[in-house]
Amino acid sequence: MKENFKRNIYYYKRYFLDFFLSQTKDVQKKIKWTLELVMTLERVPSKYFCYLPGTDGLYEIRVEVGNNIFRVFSFFDEETLLSC
Repeated sequence: MKENFKRNIYYYKRYFLDFFLSQTKDVQKKIKWTLELVMTLERVPSKYFCYLPGTDGLYEIRVEVGNNIFRVFSFFDEETLLSC
């Protein structure tokens, strides 16, 4: 279903994967769901994906699970979204 993607996400080294694997299954499920939104929606609601003002192109993917908020910092590199 790659043809439905508006953008691809690539991960810088193992930083994201190490973070992801250290989370509970519920958190992992919500992270996957949020990443799918970022990949498939043309306009992602700012609740889940937004530019960080005062930075030089840094974005945050925001994941809420219960009372916890997880942030995955990201940036674009030649039209490719990289998460770290």
